[in-house]
Amino acid sequence: MKLHPPELPADEQINRDVLMPLFTISWRWWVMLTLAALGFLLGLAAWCYMMSTGMWVTGIHRPVMWGVLIANYVFWVGLSNSGTLFSAMLRLAGATWRRPITRAAEAMTVFALLMAAQFPLIHLGRTWFFYYMIPYANQRGLWWNYASPLTWDLTAIMSYLTGSLVYLYLPAVPDFAIVRDHCRGLRRKLYGILALGWRGTRQQWHSLNSCIVILAILLLPVAVSMHTIVSWDFGVSLTPGWHTSIFGPYFVVGAIYSGIALVITLLVVIRRVCKFEKYITPYHFDKLAKVLLVAALVWFYLWFADYITAWYGKLPEEKVIMDIKNAGPYFWLQLTMMLGNTIVAIPLLCFRKFRTNLWALFALTIFINIAMWIERFLIVVPSLVQKGPSYSWSIYQATWVEWLLTLYPFAGFCMFYLLFAKLAPLIGIWEIREDKVAYTTKKLGVGEFSAIAQVE
Repeated sequence: MKLHPPELPADEQINRDVLMPLFTISWRWWVMLTLAALGFLLGLAAWCYMMSTGMWVTGIHRPVMWGVLIANYVFWVGLSNSGTLFSAMLRLAGATWRRPITRAAEAMTVFALLMAAQFPLIHLGRTWFFYYMIPYANQRGLWWNYASPLTWDLTAIMSYLTGSLVYLYLPAVPDFAIVRDHCRGLRRKLYGILALGWRGTRQQWHSLNSCIVILAILLLPVAVSMHTIVSWDFGVSLTPGWHTSIFGPYFVVGAIYSGIALVITLLVVIRRVCKFEKYITPYHFDKLAKVLLVAALVWFYLWFADYITAWYGKLPEEKVIMDIKNAGPYFWLQLTMMLGNTIVAIPLLCFRKFRTNLWALFALTIFINIAMWIERFLIVVPSLVQKGPSYSWSIYQATWVEWLLTLYPFAGFCMFYLLFAKLAPLIGIWEIREDKVAYTTKKLGVGEFSAIAQVE
């Protein structure tokens, strides 16, 4: 049976449904926030302990100078890379089904990027020297080093974070005006400031639309370049397993893959907790799962291209890395990665019945992101444990400090997302109204746009 877009209720009902999570706080929200804050504080305590004691409390040692911390960094940069990129691509492509899901994806980018940005600081060890990465002429007469990956990462993160924050905020301005008109007292003043004097005039809508399109166009190359720069942290080195030109597109597609999986995970939870069943339907999950299927196929192609090139070349140093992944101590991690990313995911995503089963999708997308974290770990660690002459080979084992610092971004992401859910609507109200017109008229004009999205 063909899936159809949802039938949307009247405007006032849309306002009540979407704004309800902002004005009601349940005990479940407090429990989730408390658990997330506890995990965040434990990770922060581990970070402070590492700074006060030294990097020796981690499993990092020669020759394994990168470990779980860098795997976390690459993983969270990947998650952040997809939300805004995915939203911008759908906006520019004119995909009407994107409207209920863009806000959740854009918020995911900002909070994931905030978590990712901390790992270069964590990995410094002496975090208080972070200002050496900032590109400015300091009082010591030192200039930043363009050859340093730390400078590349800092520049890419700050550029993308700035653009993503603006891209999240601008489409939310009309919704802040709606919240302003439903509030009283101090809260009304706060949302009045956030709404920037929005009244829904034709000129304001024209300016907003133009700004969103321009930002979407600008953020596409920034998002692609950001994860490409992260791949260059590895690719420009001469380390076996890293020195390959395919890492750029491979990292970008992997970021899109893991990011879309997280978007689906979040939407399943948001739909259930916020009671958005009228707005986020199996129709939307079917579309998202199809995009996820395409990302899985492209990821597998790039992974296979990288693998077969190294295998066929049979360079001794490359063969050592492949052996410890395929039959050595990392065999089970390699198997889990392939199960989660291809062997299980691709066949299941081919069936519509599975694509519209929300809890099955929820379980699969969590498994995919576990597999993608393992993929990042397998990029970082195996290439280092047997690097150089055999007498310098070593074994890497992460310590409890590193595992707490792995929990830290997950808990922080959940905590910030829960707080955001009480500040801004997780679905764009004006976009839902635009959706309502699009589904009934099939053609959206400027006059209809202004009329349907006007703030009351």
